Amino acid sequence: MLLTTTNSLEGKEIIQYFGIVTGETIIGANIVKDIFAGIRDVVGGRAGAYEDVLRQAKEVALKEMSEQAARLGANAVIAVDLDYETVGSANSMLMVTAAGTAVRFK
Repeated sequence: MLLTTTNSLEGKEIIQYFGIVTGETIIGANIVKDIFAGIRDVVGGRAGAYEDVLRQAKEVALKEMSEQAARLGANAVIAVDLDYETVGSANSMLMVTAAGTAVRFK
């Protein structure tokens, strides 16, 4: 499955549009990761635990979106957009949404 943030596929002819497809995921960051991230925030450096959770959430959302597109018969998703939000009490969960237009190209 080809995924792109552009509205077209350079050098390819889009022969069918299937419409909007999405993938969503919500992942909670556990208390241990929160504690270590807080320590890193105080002493400096990157919060690797959060980066890993963010990366995982993005991959799940993109995978769900790709699977939905494949079920429609698409072989690409164009105009992909990723949105990130914190949700839950004390913003303890991360929500990632992927959306794009499912298409078939030659």
